[in-house]
Amino acid sequence: TTTLKAISNLLRAERGDVTKGTIEFMGLRVDQRTPNELVRMGVCQVMEGRHCFQPLTVEENLLTGAFTRSGAETRDGLERVYTYFPRLKQRRSSLSGYTSGGEQQMTAIGRALMSRPKMILLDEPSMGLAPQLVEEIFEIVKGLNVKEKVSFLLAEQNTNIALKYAGYGYIL
Repeated sequence: TTTLKAISNLLRAERGDVTKGTIEFMGLRVDQRTPNELVRMGVCQVMEGRHCFQPLTVEENLLTGAFTRSGAETRDGLERVYTYFPRLKQRRSSLSGYTSGGEQQMTAIGRALMSRPKMILLDEPSMGLAPQLVEEIFEIVKGLNVKEKVSFLLAEQNTNIALKYAGYGYIL
């Protein structure tokens, strides 16, 4: 979690700081950029705990991830998310706070996808979810990696599931 927050520059919000070295993405130094600039560069973080805006609908949550996109790109992004997460299309008018944990996790990942990222920092996506749902989410993540060429940097305590779907794995 700390490593992902350092990359996305959210560590400072917790009074932390990177004191040695630099963090680069696609050859550009990112450790001095704002989280907003990182999203525009293609780096997006999905936080641990399925952070959804609970009073907003599923679709409104997804749309918050499209703040860097135009109208046509936003419509295309929604269709893309609904292709990968058909359950969200069924639940699009439901308040996020009243959806299941798995649906909230799908919403959080879908919101990140709306920004058309090159890399998603995914923190503990299996936390608190049923094993069958974890498998479904990891299958979708793998599909996004293979079909859409979205890279994922994953922090996950369930090493068996993480290594099953990872191209590379580093255990700390």
